[in-house]
Amino acid sequence: MRQFLLFASIIFVGLVFISRLFYLQIYDSRETNLFEDNAIRKVYDYPKRGFVFDRNGKLLVANQPSYDVMVIPREVKPLDTLEFCELLEITKEQFLKIYNKAYHYSPRLPSVFIPQLSKEDYAVLQEKMRKFEGFYIQKRSLRHYQAAIGANVLGDIGEVNNAIINKYPYYRQGDLIGKQGVEASYEEVLRGVKGIKFIQKDRFNRDIGPYKDGVLDTLPQPGKDITITIDSDLQAYGELLMKHKRGGIIAIEPSSGEILAMVSAPSYNPNILVGRDRSKNFTKLYNDTIAKPLYDRSLLAQYPPGSPFKVMNALIGLQEKVVTTDDRFGCRMGYYLGSRRLTGCHAHSSPLDMYSGIAQSCNAYFANVYRRIIDKYKNPAEGMNVWSNHVKSFGLGDYLGYDLKIGSKGRIPDGNFYDKWYGKGRWSSTYNISNAIGQGEVEATPIQLANMVAAIGNRGYFYTPHIIKNIEGQTIDENYTKPKYTTIDKENFEPVVQGMFDVYNKGTAASLQVPGIEICGKTGTAENFIKIDGKKTQLTDHSIFVAFAPKDNPKIAIAVFVENGYWGSRFAGRIASLMIEKYIKNEITRTDLEKWILTHSLENEYAKPYSGKPFGINRESALQVIEND
Repeated sequence: MRQFLLFASIIFVGLVFISRLFYLQIYDSRETNLFEDNAIRKVYDYPKRGFVFDRNGKLLVANQPSYDVMVIPREVKPLDTLEFCELLEITKEQFLKIYNKAYHYSPRLPSVFIPQLSKEDYAVLQEKMRKFEGFYIQKRSLRHYQAAIGANVLGDIGEVNNAIINKYPYYRQGDLIGKQGVEASYEEVLRGVKGIKFIQKDRFNRDIGPYKDGVLDTLPQPGKDITITIDSDLQAYGELLMKHKRGGIIAIEPSSGEILAMVSAPSYNPNILVGRDRSKNFTKLYNDTIAKPLYDRSLLAQYPPGSPFKVMNALIGLQEKVVTTDDRFGCRMGYYLGSRRLTGCHAHSSPLDMYSGIAQSCNAYFANVYRRIIDKYKNPAEGMNVWSNHVKSFGLGDYLGYDLKIGSKGRIPDGNFYDKWYGKGRWSSTYNISNAIGQGEVEATPIQLANMVAAIGNRGYFYTPHIIKNIEGQTIDENYTKPKYTTIDKENFEPVVQGMFDVYNKGTAASLQVPGIEICGKTGTAENFIKIDGKKTQLTDHSIFVAFAPKDNPKIAIAVFVENGYWGSRFAGRIASLMIEKYIKNEITRTDLEKWILTHSLENEYAKPYSGKPFGINRESALQVIEND
């Protein structure tokens, strides 16, 4: 009996062991378990990242080979750290810091030890890697930006951090991800999908071949190529014109909403954020808190729109039937309430109708129109709400919904805004008369103003601005192909378009005409303040200009902001005319405008607040002439 029980026990234990082995080897041989198996080495095969082309098929972003030194901490054996550090050009302290970080992440999973070796470094190191157990070299690709333009448009790629790894299981330590621009917005399209190989190891930690003959291995899926809407020649020209200046330019194709140029100044060469010096160069750019080269002024900067906003009040006045094109208003160098002047104005003929009011940019004219709009309703809050809804229908005061990850809402106040500020029923249209001329509480970004003027050029509708033109094997989101309509009837646009045409022919931009192109535009000047030692201080005004061309069936709409550039036609207007001619004609005939822009700098204006010395602004500010480099 005892022999039988012993025999039965042995049989039972054997069956349990065999069953468990069957479960582990056959039933539970899921791919996910392989990542926890110390006897299996995981080798990732990184895909080719998709190329980026401009709207004309010009290659903007390609790839270049790069090599990462990888480490699996628990497989590291005693080594000559001095020799290893010399090969990698790091100190022993750096070695220990990187190793401890990798060990803390996972002692058994591979981590990047030194990223992005050059071909030359790889050639030297490859010969000696066999001496350093636990370390190996992994090939991947880095970006190669074909031209030194469009850093804010194209963006860059960088190593993922722990927050990204925790949020997106696809990524592992050392992986690269799009950080800015289209690299970030279209990361999932461009990156592709990693492949993986499972390598069986023996008890001495030596590779003995593919696990299960490689049946669980996967091949990498290359990223998809994309075509963006940017015209790289126009982008490069815009960046050239903005040298030694700060601000933003947005150019849009009104018939599609495609962004033709997106300039933010100052800028930088995107290639400096590639390779082993990326961290050092990024830190330098990040720490420049005065010029802010990483701050995309074309999408993020909120400025008072100034006089270009006056055309909105003209459109709303016509829509609300509180003004006609023939109504004339006088101007005494400003708008007066009784004997008190609420806004100033420059010298021009008076009185003015709508066409002349736009062409001469008369503050008093638009103050009268604005008051008629607000005062039409039984209380100012209701009037402000109507006014605000009209303005917002042009995409102002909210995110436009474009396909880039950054942006600002701008600000378009309504009745509730002023009820909270002054108290319900305790304010009137004279309290916020600055809204009539694009000052006060109104703020907009360059892309919002470019979209606004595109809607005017289209006589009442716009397409959501976007940067993507084509994705290999995919269709574009219909959000970018459906028109959005404003609250203004089509017939009310013609007088405003004519007024903007008059700006170029007999108004504030008459000196900026381009032969052979009918341009409709609007000059603008916006007050500019900064805090110095806690005290609000006025600086030289911002120069602003919006335009579209040609007058009928426009091909380009543009907004230009030049910080501290003074009046609208001085810097921004010249740049807008040159950009329009460059795009439509692909040549420059107004070389006088070009020469002036390229030989005048605003660097001295930007230095004034930090000089510690008294300084003048606007008319008291001298132009800085430089050599054309």
